Amino acid sequence: VLYKESVGTGTPTPITPEMERVKRNQEICSSVLYKENIGKATPTPVTPEMERVKRNQEIISSVLYKENVGKVTPTPITPEMERAKRNQEIISSVLYKENLGRATPTPITPEMERVKRNQEHISSVVYKEGLGKATPTPVTPEMERVKRNQEHISSVLYKEHLAKGTPTPMTPEMERAKRNQENISSVLYSDSFRKQVQGKAAYVLDTPEMRRVRETQKHISTVKYHEDFEKNKGSFTPVVTDPITERVKKNMQDFSDISYRGIQRRVVEMERKRVDQDQETLTG
Repeated sequence: VLYKESVGTGTPTPITPEMERVKRNQEICSSVLYKENIGKATPTPVTPEMERVKRNQEIISSVLYKENVGKVTPTPITPEMERAKRNQEIISSVLYKENLGRATPTPITPEMERVKRNQEHISSVVYKEGLGKATPTPVTPEMERVKRNQEHISSVLYKEHLAKGTPTPMTPEMERAKRNQENISSVLYSDSFRKQVQGKAAYVLDTPEMRRVRETQKHISTVKYHEDFEKNKGSFTPVVTDPITERVKKNMQDFSDISYRGIQRRVVEMERKRVDQDQETLTG
């Protein structure tokens, strides 16, 4: 900053061809002087270790190069590009086979067959996991017809490969085993249901919409209750009268009359007077 403050205002000058020539000559002189200062070197043979280091350096450079690559514009794969790619794969396959030596054939054992089938199943599962999103297409009548024909062909080919089987009668022992298996399945299902579902509440988010529905349900219930109350007001429910009900009703009526008229109090007074008279008679 201080340096720039000390610099005064200058007059800009245009870059002439002469200035361009002088600049290029200066660059050439700097390159020549740099090479003159380099001394003689002793060539060294390329060892396997140097080859390994060189390959590692190329791999590291490739990784760093890919990290520094920015965003690119994707280009559509044309039929010409597909053809060139297939040709390149064929050439690579031919060159690979040329470098292969002689091999000893080995017989295919049942264990190898089993491993191969397992590998195919694993590849099928991994392939399905790696599938992305697809665009659904409508099922046309032609596709339905082809699908049915394919199913018929597959069924025919499957039945052709089937060997003849020996039918076995359904014995009582087999029936019993079948029923036991169904019972065991039912018990296991019930145990699983009790452990996983029974006694556990389903959690529901308390959203504004749920609260609004709940408040509306409360209002509807209140209105329905008042409507039923107004409708049944002034009416009575008929009850069947039996002898027990009549007896209970009569007893309740008697108790009510005794309590209302004070008969119980007079009975107690009369009982006390009778007791007093009995005591006077005994003492007299």
